[in-house]
Amino acid sequence: MTKISMKPVWMAVGLLFGSTVGFAQDNLVNSLKNNQSANSTGSFTFTPVINAEATSVKNQKSSGTCWSYSTNSFLESEMIRSGKKPVDLADLFTARNAYIEKGINYVRMHGALTLGDGGACHDVTNMLAKYGALPQEAYSGNDYGSPGSSDRMNKLTEAILKKAVEGKFDPTWKARYIATIDSCMGAVPEKFTYEGKEYTPKTFAKEVVGLNPEDYVELSSFTTAPYYQKTVLMVPDNWSFDQVYNVQMNDITDIIDNALKKGFTVAWATDVSEKGFSWKNGVAYVPAKDFESMSGDEKKAMFNGPKPEKEITVEMRQAAFDNYETTDDHGMQITGIAKDQNGKEYYIVKNSWGATNDYKGYLYVSKNFVKYKTTAFLLNKKGIPSDIRKKLSI
Repeated sequence: MTKISMKPVWMAVGLLFGSTVGFAQDNLVNSLKNNQSANSTGSFTFTPVINAEATSVKNQKSSGTCWSYSTNSFLESEMIRSGKKPVDLADLFTARNAYIEKGINYVRMHGALTLGDGGACHDVTNMLAKYGALPQEAYSGNDYGSPGSSDRMNKLTEAILKKAVEGKFDPTWKARYIATIDSCMGAVPEKFTYEGKEYTPKTFAKEVVGLNPEDYVELSSFTTAPYYQKTVLMVPDNWSFDQVYNVQMNDITDIIDNALKKGFTVAWATDVSEKGFSWKNGVAYVPAKDFESMSGDEKKAMFNGPKPEKEITVEMRQAAFDNYETTDDHGMQITGIAKDQNGKEYYIVKNSWGATNDYKGYLYVSKNFVKYKTTAFLLNKKGIPSDIRKKLSI
């Protein structure tokens, strides 16, 4: 039986693997500092089974832009898989465009929409389709993510948006809103040179990135909607009201396994604010015993070698989402599968918090954790098993 207690409200409200306020990402990272054991790497032996190629580990710093970093990293791996030369895509170009679209929706919804840095996997493919792409060297985002930068911009843009929906409508709000974002993150170049050739963001997306946004689908699993149909992802920062394909819980890992075996990677949205998630030690699992019931020695040894896990049920998964135990607070990229010394399989996961943990920016995440704590995941539809694709009519 899973515990029923609710997480703190600041974790539960308005987080889609990002934040509604700039400091929430730092709070998230800081909340995990005690989730570690002293001898973790010496107690685990991970052997890769599948290990797809990925670009270098990045650092989103203090911004809540992990959704952009993780899904752009996924697109970079898609380029590699497709035989293209890998490019470090400008994560903050994607974020900048999403913030513009989010502001437009905020005004359309008369202010009934969550603001802030948060976003979703589908935001990246949607922005790729609408705005194109830039290489990192062409758009730095003015070091957005440095301490205080997102707070400063959010304060300025929120004031413009709130004024736009209060009192008499001001038709100039959009121009002022975009200008403010560009003053903080930097204006987007109309043209730029990459490897000796001139591009626009649209032509760069078409000729260099060369990926079709229509090839990618997002999925999740809820008991509140029919299986194998689309449903709105009911989280506060789904500001675009995008829909996901609703699959059964065991389909989550079946789909991810199939994709990895075929050479694809997966953009993964999840809850990491768990006692069983250790960023420092690079391990995540679902302990068989609730943390509150553990002895002091058991707590200290949580990440010292493989431990028994809870068996996850559909009811547990849905209850955790409904009572805010599962919050949509982070996004990463699943790049492979590894086995521990007992033969148990874990997913190899690339993070965007720099190469600062025991595995240089990567983690090993149990399949039970993925079943339990996934809020959504995005992948190339060709990575979905044929029987499930048929049920989804894709």
